[in-house]
Amino acid sequence: MEDLEQEVPQEVKLVVTEEMRSYFYDMSKWARFLSVVGFVISAFLILGSFGIGAAIRANPAMLNQLGPLAPIGATGATIFYLLLALFFFYPSLLLFRFSAKGKQGILFGDQESLNDSISHIKSLFKFWGVITIVLIAGYFLLLLAVVTSGGIK
Repeated sequence: MEDLEQEVPQEVKLVVTEEMRSYFYDMSKWARFLSVVGFVISAFLILGSFGIGAAIRANPAMLNQLGPLAPIGATGATIFYLLLALFFFYPSLLLFRFSAKGKQGILFGDQESLNDSISHIKSLFKFWGVITIVLIAGYFLLLLAVVTSGGIK
């Protein structure tokens, strides 16, 4: 019974090769590019949200052009587009932080920055994972609603 203690393996340290550093640096550059594009899209959506609200208030006949958004009115359309802008902004912000911290960690050998960088990319994947689960559940519920209402025979 005395020999039941398991051997504790020694701490294994990972080695980051120059090739891996190069890949990480390239990922940081592309992440910066994609984050800037996301910020620009967010800015256009914010400008558009206020523009569409003002346009509908000035010309109420435009409300018919909104299609499925017509019932929510001008204020609803503004809020919808602001939420869409936030939906683009958050992952862009995570990508930007990943890029900045990753580049700093690789260039200066800063372990804490590299850890923060990986934390931001983890958060980005978690965000898209949750969005994917919500969309799959929504499609399933929509399909269930159509089948139970007799829409598909």
